[in-house]
Amino acid sequence: LANVNITSRNALGFQRQYHVTDPFINRLGLEAELQGHTGCVNCLEWNERGDLLASGSDDQHCIIWDPFKHKKLTTMHTGHAANIFSVKFLPHSGDRILVTGAADTKVHVHDVSVKETIHMFSDHTNRVKRIATAPMWPNIFWSAAEDGIIRQYDLRESSKRSEVLIDLTEYCGQLVEAKCLAVNPQNNNYLAVGANGPFVRLYDMRMIHNHRKSASQSTSAGVHTFCDRQKPIPDGAGQYYVAGHLPVKLHDYNNRLRVLVATYVTFSPDGTELLVNMGGEQVYLFDLTFKQKPYTYLLPKKCQSTDVQNGKTTNGVSNGIHLPASRLRFAESKVFSGSGELPPHLERIKQQANDAFARQQWTQAIQFYSLGIHEASHNAMLYGNRAAAYMKRKWDGDHYDALRDCLKALSLNPGHLKAHFRLARCLFELKYMAEALECLDDFKGKFPEQAHSSACDALDKDIKAALFSKMDSAEDKKGNSSIRFHTFSRKESIPEDEVVLRERSYDYKHRYCGHCNTTTDIKEANFFGSKGQYIVSGSDDGSFFIWEKETANLVRILQGDESIVNCLQPHPSYCFLATSGIDPVVRLWNPRPESESGNGRVVEDMEGAAAANQRRMNADPLEVMLLNMGYRITGLSGRGPEGSDDEDSSDGQVQCRPS
Repeated sequence: LANVNITSRNALGFQRQYHVTDPFINRLGLEAELQGHTGCVNCLEWNERGDLLASGSDDQHCIIWDPFKHKKLTTMHTGHAANIFSVKFLPHSGDRILVTGAADTKVHVHDVSVKETIHMFSDHTNRVKRIATAPMWPNIFWSAAEDGIIRQYDLRESSKRSEVLIDLTEYCGQLVEAKCLAVNPQNNNYLAVGANGPFVRLYDMRMIHNHRKSASQSTSAGVHTFCDRQKPIPDGAGQYYVAGHLPVKLHDYNNRLRVLVATYVTFSPDGTELLVNMGGEQVYLFDLTFKQKPYTYLLPKKCQSTDVQNGKTTNGVSNGIHLPASRLRFAESKVFSGSGELPPHLERIKQQANDAFARQQWTQAIQFYSLGIHEASHNAMLYGNRAAAYMKRKWDGDHYDALRDCLKALSLNPGHLKAHFRLARCLFELKYMAEALECLDDFKGKFPEQAHSSACDALDKDIKAALFSKMDSAEDKKGNSSIRFHTFSRKESIPEDEVVLRERSYDYKHRYCGHCNTTTDIKEANFFGSKGQYIVSGSDDGSFFIWEKETANLVRILQGDESIVNCLQPHPSYCFLATSGIDPVVRLWNPRPESESGNGRVVEDMEGAAAANQRRMNADPLEVMLLNMGYRITGLSGRGPEGSDDEDSSDGQVQCRPS
């Protein structure tokens, strides 16, 4: 019997390791549609074994499905009086206990075996958007609601009431709304929280509980301190993550009525990465192990006068890139670290990228350069070329990714002329005017033969015009880059602790583009595969998108809903995906047989669909509303011209062409 169990575990391990592969992704198609709900299906949840699927809907019902036989097992009214937004199986309950959260501000606990609601919690004062559970604590779960509060529930407590774990209103004001949360699957002490605004928060719940226990003991002993009352969350218990360009862009987004909100957060299977679907923007992956600060401007030469400890600068720049000590000096010869010939197969990939660039197919060029960088991560030329493609494409976040690539290229090859000039251009586009001027002046000093080129003169003129205008001179003071973290207050005061946490936030590792997330605030993005090899996300165009995790290249788009795909939940063991959205159905996807005829759900023009979604995200809100009502808006529902690009004058000596 022991040998049988070992064999079974080994087989399951092999199955999970290889259950999502490239050929399977290429054959992914619709297997079945599960009919039963009468409203939008807002949430899906697999049980641990993957033989049951739960769904919650606007019709206030939950359905338990047999996903392999495509049939309903249990349908129950949850007792909610409004849309259900979250459903979770309670761990180690034999799949008998189900927890739901809804727009009626209530959290309900159900015994599915008898179709009864056994607990009802009414502690929130606004819509409950997400429920989270943890295998380590089978009787405990958490909820996030639009009252800005994260609550913890313990079903062992006789009072059957919840306690406030985190109150975001104490840090962000009364307008903050908690939208999503997730518990780290490998270390259940860590809780990720998403809310409106660009910052995602990671908390150590163990530290919070220990702090409050200590404060309670001090109070009972007659010891009262102002600090205890003012700090419900102790120092070190919270860490923030943000895409480095978003705080700067927030003012512009607000002026265009474009809302940034984290609609979904989740951890990678090994717990080392955090994935965020940022409503109003893109999908971001944060590395929780090898963290990096947001990038601004710190040229290698600038680091020479600073102290270096453990390979990093210690000049007090809180948001600059820190370059290894071995890369701090500009080389005088033409053979630089980070340059060199590529292997033949990578040289072919680079040439394909250059050809796509010449055809002005920017996305295709970026994907080829990314393939090359994935295999040759120390080649400065590939980073510099990809930066040029980002700058030409100009999607949301592209100039910041280009800045990151320019800085990486310069760290590998400090004499990279094009990367240096592109860096100045990126700083200008990101509205770091003082830094852009300093970077351009440094460029002129390093490359005097380029100092009076038409491209250089034009950029110099643009920077100075912006720098000395009344508005920009007030917003872009030199050496005050951290002011970008203060712009999210919506005219409400922010405690100093919150300001510090924002200034210490960490940047993303990868960005995934192509989908659109502006219409609903429950849109998910998830890891797909036992090692999270792929990223999947829903979209406002009724499709769902699949990217390779490490290259961030888009590999497949499938039509998943007539209107909007919100939910995507991968099966725990098989290459099997459940999706839902505005349609009152649950759709199941798996690799289709090779003998099966064409897959009508595949979106063939992936680049066109992605470009249309980028235009959709930047469209006038009225146009988007009309589009969602079924009206056709020219340029938003299909591929259109990429538009002219006058970034660099063609007669200037400094060009944005790839190398």
